[in-house]
Amino acid sequence: MYDQSKLSELIRFARVDAGSTVIDVYPGDGDWTRLFSDIVGPEGRVYSFVPAEVAHFKNDPVGRIRTLAKEPGRENVEAVSADLVAMPQVTHPADVVWLHLFYHDLHTALIQARGATAADVNRAVYERLKRGGSYVIVDHAAAAGAGANDAQSLHRIAPASVREEVEAAGFVLDSETTLLANNGDAHTVKAFDPSIKGQTDRFAYRFVKP
Repeated sequence: MYDQSKLSELIRFARVDAGSTVIDVYPGDGDWTRLFSDIVGPEGRVYSFVPAEVAHFKNDPVGRIRTLAKEPGRENVEAVSADLVAMPQVTHPADVVWLHLFYHDLHTALIQARGATAADVNRAVYERLKRGGSYVIVDHAAAAGAGANDAQSLHRIAPASVREEVEAAGFVLDSETTLLANNGDAHTVKAFDPSIKGQTDRFAYRFVKP
């Protein structure tokens, strides 16, 4: 999805290092899980966390990650699936919790069908992170002032809304980057629309548990 320079910058931004424990939330095809696995090395750990809210998908997200965890050299990867709010019960304390193009889904009917709200998930992440740990969120930007109103329809969320929600859970904004910004995105079409797919205006925040 990103060229090597952007990948490297995102990794630095997330503060994933050798020996880190990382929770990759909703890993999809596992690309980030593999990348984190390579970086953290044998002394680190990657929890590839498939929310139970999406475990029923036809592409078998849990099975795919379990297969990934069996690949040669992936002994530091553990496939995990549970309700999002149960994250503290099924993982160990983490240095980094990573949400890539997923935070907006916390405001959709799919995720909330099991009762979890964005506030609930943010509290679970706060509980699971080590003190000083990073909560990194990359997502498709909605128009300023849209809040979470476009999360269901356009798969976008306003950056200010994310910041407000995450800080309400006790996190402190540590850094943000415009690395993935696209001023040519009008924020009016779905993130998956062919006219903008892969080129959406994206924001990246790094919050820290004080």
